[in-house]
Amino acid sequence: MKRTLVTNDDGVFAPGLEAIATALQDAGYEVTVCAPDKNWSACGHVKTLTRPMHIKPVDLVDGMRAFACDGAPSDCVSLALMGALDAEFDFVVSGINPHNNIGMDVTYSGTVTAAMEAALAGLPGYAVSYESRQTDDDRLALHAAAELAVKVIGQLLGFKSENSHGHIWNINLPFKPQADFAGVRFTHGGVRIYADRVQKDIDEQGETCYWITGEMPTGCAEAGNEYEALMQGYISVCPLRMDMTDTKCLERLRDTQINF
Repeated sequence: MKRTLVTNDDGVFAPGLEAIATALQDAGYEVTVCAPDKNWSACGHVKTLTRPMHIKPVDLVDGMRAFACDGAPSDCVSLALMGALDAEFDFVVSGINPHNNIGMDVTYSGTVTAAMEAALAGLPGYAVSYESRQTDDDRLALHAAAELAVKVIGQLLGFKSENSHGHIWNINLPFKPQADFAGVRFTHGGVRIYADRVQKDIDEQGETCYWITGEMPTGCAEAGNEYEALMQGYISVCPLRMDMTDTKCLERLRDTQINF
């Protein structure tokens, strides 16, 4: 039986975490949940070194036993894989995030960076995101999406990594209340278009403060990228790697001399 660690960035009691943990358990995997005790959305790849962290057992809404950690999503993975839970794992699943994480989102996303932390330990990490609409039937749609995501993960588990680290899989599902997805496409990351803005405010102490607000991001649909696949109703599976070297630029620099 494969053993999986499940985490997220929305907090241990988030509906998406319950959905994916239940789907993994129903598929026959041995599931251990260790997730943040609060929302860490858009936290990026955090490593907490300036304070001790705490892990406490909790019960999820469906009665599943879990562990709540006061660290970031990547901390949850790191602590668990280094032995804090006295267990060993074969792979890590992070999610389900209630909004898609595509393109440049992966540098912000606590969901994706938790999967990256798994890869640093040599294990495959699967980040799962679903474009929820927060409707009345959303819970059923979410669980249907979770079941399909687990099927995708099950087929990817046999894919051997040629990297020095484990594989990172960024899995995104478009909103489909009836789970009538067009299929699965392997994609590359694309351009994310942000519509952020700053909002000036006054805090409780009467001091000026600022919020980052704005509209939901969009993207550029280009052949083979994540955004195109999602717009066409496909589940997008994008393989990521920790090496962020701009290889095309590096090749152009091969014969460049820097004088000093």
